[in-house]
Amino acid sequence: MLDPATLARSLPAALAKLDPRHMVRNPVMFVVEVGSVVTTVLAVVDPSVFAWVIAVWLWITAIFANLAEAVAESRGKAQADSLRRARTDVTARLLVDDTAGERAVPGTELTVGDRVVCEAGDTIPGDGEVVEGVASVDESAITGESAPVIREAGGDRSAVTGGTRVLSDRIVVRITTRPGETFLDKMIGLVEGASRQKTPNEIALNILLAGLTIVFLLTIAALQPMAVYSHARQSVIVLCALLVCLIPTTIGALLSAIGIAGMDRLVQRNVLALSGRAVEAAGDVSTLLLDKTGTITMGARQASEFVPVGGCDPERLASAAQLASLADETPEGRSVVVYAKERYGLRGREVTDAHFVPFSAETRMSGVDLPDGTQVRKGAAAAVMHWVRQGGGEVPDGTSAAVDAVSGTGGTPLLVATRPAGGTAEVQGVIHLKDVVKEGMADRFGELRRMGIRTVMITGDNPLTAAAIAEEAGVDDYLAEAKPEDKLALIRKEQEGGHLVAMTGDGTNDAPALAQADVGVAMNTGTMAAKEAGNMVDLDSNPTKLIEIVEIGKQLLITRGALTTFSVANDVAKYFAIIPAMFASVFPGLDRLNVMQLHSSTSAIASAVIFNAIIIVLLVPLAMRGVKYRARSAASLLRRNVLIYGLGGIVVPFVGIKLIDLLVSHIPGLG
Repeated sequence: MLDPATLARSLPAALAKLDPRHMVRNPVMFVVEVGSVVTTVLAVVDPSVFAWVIAVWLWITAIFANLAEAVAESRGKAQADSLRRARTDVTARLLVDDTAGERAVPGTELTVGDRVVCEAGDTIPGDGEVVEGVASVDESAITGESAPVIREAGGDRSAVTGGTRVLSDRIVVRITTRPGETFLDKMIGLVEGASRQKTPNEIALNILLAGLTIVFLLTIAALQPMAVYSHARQSVIVLCALLVCLIPTTIGALLSAIGIAGMDRLVQRNVLALSGRAVEAAGDVSTLLLDKTGTITMGARQASEFVPVGGCDPERLASAAQLASLADETPEGRSVVVYAKERYGLRGREVTDAHFVPFSAETRMSGVDLPDGTQVRKGAAAAVMHWVRQGGGEVPDGTSAAVDAVSGTGGTPLLVATRPAGGTAEVQGVIHLKDVVKEGMADRFGELRRMGIRTVMITGDNPLTAAAIAEEAGVDDYLAEAKPEDKLALIRKEQEGGHLVAMTGDGTNDAPALAQADVGVAMNTGTMAAKEAGNMVDLDSNPTKLIEIVEIGKQLLITRGALTTFSVANDVAKYFAIIPAMFASVFPGLDRLNVMQLHSSTSAIASAVIFNAIIIVLLVPLAMRGVKYRARSAASLLRRNVLIYGLGGIVVPFVGIKLIDLLVSHIPGLG
C-alpha cells in the first residue's frame, strides 16, 4: 500500500493535471472531467444532496486518476534530483594542441571533438571517450555503486560520463556530446517521465478505450429519448453518472501510471531504457542472445580436477600443482591453490629463498625452483613434455590421452612436472581448468524456456568447448567462433523468422548487432558507440541483467492486461447497480436485476459513482508494483489472470457497491 505521505506529496501535482490541455490526452478521463463540470453547474443551478454528491465524486474520480500518474512520476523525481546535484558547472582544461598546451574554459562551452585533460580530483566535464591514459573513476553519482572503475584508452572500457570524478592518474577525454544532451541529461528526463513516449501497445489500448468511450457516449445519448418515450425521463446528472461508470475509467486512469512504473522498475535496477518501446519489446522477446564469458560463465578458468598420470599419488600431484601456483596471481593460478586446499586439505605454504619462474609466451610455463634444488613446472602440455625430455625423463603412457580427455570436454589442460636436484624430470599429472558456469544459470534458463524464450550462447571458443559449456549451462543453442558479422546475421535470421531478439554488448564491434536487435542492452563501461546503438544502458554493466529486463517487460504487459480485464469486468457490476435503479419504477420487472438489493435509485447511483472513484486509488499500489510474474506458458498466464482479475473484477464491485450503499442510504437525500 502507498503511505499517506506519498499521496499527500503527489496531490498538488494531481490537481495541476486537471488542466484540460493535459486531460485531453486521455480521452476517457477528459470525458470524466467534462461530466464533472456539467454536474457541478447543474448542482449550483438546482442544488440537492444527490447532485452535489455526484459532482464531488466525479471530481474525485478525475483527481484520483491524475494522482495515480503523479505518484508514479514522483518516484523518479527523487532520483532526478540526486542526478541534478551530480551535474555541476565545472571548468574544463581544454587541450588546444600538443604545443600550446591547456586552456581553462567553462564546461558548457565544450563542443563535440574537443579534448580535455582530467587528473585526480577533477570532475569530467562531459560525455566522451578516453583517448589517452588510464585512470580510476568514481561513478557513484550515476550508478550508486561506490567501488571505483577503471577507464582507459582503447578497448571496450573507454567511455566516461559527465559529472563523474577522476580518482587517480591522468586521462585525456574526447568530448562526444553537446552540452544539454549528455547521458546525465537524458537520464534526468527519463526518470522524471518527461521524455517518456507512449509505446505502440499503449497507444493501441488508448485508441480502444477512446472507441469504447465513444460507443457508450452514443449509447447514453440514445438512452434519453428512449427514457422519455417510456415516461422514465432521466436527469442529466444521472446520465453523466451512468456514462462515467460505464466507460473504462479504471484502466483509463491507471494506464499512464503502469507505463511510468515499468520504466521506474528498470531504473531501480540501474537500467536506463531510452524508449518505452524497448521495455515493451522486452516483454515480447522470444530469442535471447547471451555472451558466454562473464554472463553465463565466471569469465575466468577455474581448477576443477587433478588427473594423476604414470601412477603418481593424487596428493603428490596436488602438492606440486599448488607449489607451482603460489606466485601465480592470475585467477587460474589462484584457483589451483584454492582447489588443492579445499579438495586435498593443503594450505598455502610460505616458501622462503625460492625462485619463482613467471609465465612467458616463449616457454609457455611457470613454476618455482625450491631451495633444495627441486624444480616444479606447470604449463601447456607440449611445453612441459619438452621440458621433461630435456631433463632426461620420459613422458608416461596415458599422458596424451589425459590431456585430450580434458580438451574434449571443453576444458584447458595444464601439465605438471617436477625435477629433483640431480634427478630426472617426471610428469605428475594434469590440471583440468574449466570456465565455470555461474551457479543457478541452468535454473534461470529453464525459467526462460518455460516463458517460451529460446536462449543462444555466443562465444569465440571453438565448437567443442562451446558445445560442452552450452550443455552444462542448459542453453538451447550456441554460436561458436562468433565474429561481429556472425552476430548480426544471426539476429537478422531470427527476426526474419518472426522472433523479437534481445542481446547485450559493450564494444564498438557490438554496435551493429545492438542496433539491429529489438532490445539492445549496452554496458555502461562500454564504448560510446555501443551505448548509442542500444536502446537500454545497464549502469552496473552486468550482462546477466538482461534476464531481469525480460521479466520486467513481461510484468509490464501482464499488469496492463490484468488491470484492463479487471476494468472491463468492473463495468458489469455497475451496470447491475445503475440500470435497474433508473428504470425499475417504470418497468418493475427490472427489479430482478437489482441482485445487490440496493436501498434506492439515488443510493444505488451514488454508490456506483463512489466505488468507481475509490477503486482507482486502491489499485494504484498494484499498478506501481506490477502483477507478480511467474514463469509459465502464455495460455496458463491468460487463464490465471482471467480467473483472478476477470472474476475479481465482477465480485469486488458487487461487494464494494453494496457496502457503500449501506452507508450512504443513511444520508438524507440519498436514502
